[in-house]
Amino acid sequence: MDNKDLTQTMPYNAEEVHQETVRKIIEEVTQALDERGYNAVNQLAGYLITNDPAYISSHRGARSNIQQLERFEIIEELVRFYLSKV
Repeated sequence: MDNKDLTQTMPYNAEEVHQETVRKIIEEVTQALDERGYNAVNQLAGYLITNDPAYISSHRGARSNIQQLERFEIIEELVRFYLSKV
């Protein structure tokens, strides 16, 4: 069992929670596209350039999930991830 001190205040960072949500949606969409045999990079790029949801398969709810996010949120997360690897 975990021996956490439940009397201490836990910090909450809304930005980190939001970034994790964006990351999770991108991962789920990528997996759904891969399962359908699509090139996830090409499909996501097409979606981000055109804002046409037809680039994203509806498999496993991927199209609905990606539309929960604004395109700039997706781009920010992709750039953040890329720059963390440079």
